[in-house]
Amino acid sequence: MADKKRGIVFDVDGTLWDSCAVVADSWNEWLLANAPDAEPVLTGADMRRVMGLTMAQIGDALFAGLPDKRRLEVTEGCCEYEVEYLQDHSGEVYPGLSETLRSLSASYPLFIVSNCQVGYIEVTMKWCGIEDIISDFESFGATGLFKVDNLKLLLERNGLDEAIYIGDTQGDYESARGAGMTFIHAGYGFGKVEDPAVPRIQDIRELPDLINKLWK
Repeated sequence: MADKKRGIVFDVDGTLWDSCAVVADSWNEWLLANAPDAEPVLTGADMRRVMGLTMAQIGDALFAGLPDKRRLEVTEGCCEYEVEYLQDHSGEVYPGLSETLRSLSASYPLFIVSNCQVGYIEVTMKWCGIEDIISDFESFGATGLFKVDNLKLLLERNGLDEAIYIGDTQGDYESARGAGMTFIHAGYGFGKVEDPAVPRIQDIRELPDLINKLWK
């Protein structure tokens, strides 16, 4: 209905930008200086494999050979330094992103929910040039909650009656469904979604037309 308050919520990695290579660089730099016992030299492909997971899950995947306490210390150190490093090193922003989101913001409030650490969404918004058009955001690092719960929290906090979540992985899809949201698959991103009926885009610039069809 026309009087419903609607909003559009975005995932970050694989949806707004690809920061895999620069994040790998930051982690390798921190590991070399602070954690030679961690051993692996990380690549962009390694980071792509774990993007979208919580920080604890990323640590389990990348540093499985370390004791639990040390694994957590190393992962937290890498994540903290990553945000600092990204202040001066940008990921790859998807073409047309800022223009597309600015067009959408004329009709709907825009939001971000990600499984990232505190500070990561802010630096992403800076490099993407969208700081002034994002109404609110939430992260695992800030709340300790899984994505489905952060989506529910954001919807309630902003009084949204209906919302669409744009993400690139099966986990994003399941989180959106769990929060009662429509999901659009960013097919240009890092993951696949098993449900063939899910609406999808192959370029962020396709999003306004698809949303107009879903919310006509």
